[in-house]
Amino acid sequence: MDQSYKFWDRIAERYAKQPINDEDSYQKKLAITQQYLAPSMNVLEFGCGTGSTALLHAPHVKHYLGIDISPKMIEISQSKLSQSNLNNIDFEVTTLDNLNAAKETYDAILGLSILHLLEDRNKAIEKVYELLKPGGVFVSNTACLGDSMGYFRYIAPIGKFFGLIPLVKVFTRSQLETSLETVGFSIERRWVPESSKLVYFIVARKPMD
Repeated sequence: MDQSYKFWDRIAERYAKQPINDEDSYQKKLAITQQYLAPSMNVLEFGCGTGSTALLHAPHVKHYLGIDISPKMIEISQSKLSQSNLNNIDFEVTTLDNLNAAKETYDAILGLSILHLLEDRNKAIEKVYELLKPGGVFVSNTACLGDSMGYFRYIAPIGKFFGLIPLVKVFTRSQLETSLETVGFSIERRWVPESSKLVYFIVARKPMD
């Protein structure tokens, strides 16, 4: 069993209170994403954390499901939901691998600040591709440490061993693009915020049949 939920459970309350590091970039990502959303859509967000982004996108779609491995994160998400007037969003403790959903279920899938935290990003991307309807979009926001912090691949295992950081995988923007294109995605939008060259925001589309 993946034990990474213990790290996220431990920091969930503190994480929920942290301000957004770059509000301008965050708002731009929200705006770009919402250009790809529509009222008829079913949307999945994996690694949804405390649900803040999910709650902002949900009013623009038919149904929104946010999932996370951390029970504490989902508990906070549900608390936020209870204070809203939204009735088209659900939160669930599960992983992308274990999600009970049929192929081609979703019109859009979001994986925000998550692909670099997974043991196997290629497997996750393959699952996303499988779950998307033809023509569906995958929106991701990923820390690509390999472009300027390749040395972190030696530090990360030590930090994880002592419980200071979660699992972190080091790869480049080019490697991430290859992972997406290999399964069949076409990349429609690429953006690296000026404020953080480590972040790579991508909108990729599954082709129509």
